[in-house]
Amino acid sequence: MDSTQLPFNLVATEEMSPRELAALVDDARALQRCAEAGATQPLLRGLRFGLLDAAGDAGKDDVALFDRAAIELGAQVAHISPSLTELSEPLEVGHAAHMLGRLYDAVVCQGMAPALVRQLNAQAGIPVYDGIASPSHPLAKAAEMSGPTASMADHRRPLLQALLVRNMT
Repeated sequence: MDSTQLPFNLVATEEMSPRELAALVDDARALQRCAEAGATQPLLRGLRFGLLDAAGDAGKDDVALFDRAAIELGAQVAHISPSLTELSEPLEVGHAAHMLGRLYDAVVCQGMAPALVRQLNAQAGIPVYDGIASPSHPLAKAAEMSGPTASMADHRRPLLQALLVRNMT
């Protein structure tokens, strides 16, 4: 495997075909209709997400969006303040990745250097998502296909949920 390639390249929406992206949007609409009807299913029940938040206050809306998306579907989210940086020793990153892989079903990194996220992803043995809830993530661009709602977060949450359900179940 190429060292720049992620073993769990689950959120590469920029690489999705128009048909795959349309299917994701359809799934998001279905989840949104269920939520509006008060019939949200716990499709992620029993899954544990570790959220490494290096963005702090700058990313609090993104963290809240991910929390809501995952928790609404029955998942648990643990917030972790990462001590790792791009300058961390490879052994330290590897140890952290292995521990995260034992504790969680997936890890979400917000505000972390892409190179560090790739290192974690390569060694964790679980999906490691890079900035999946941020408005700059390619998933947010798919929100434009979702139709009119009150805010971009209203578009992004069901898309985020659809992607998590598709990748984690």
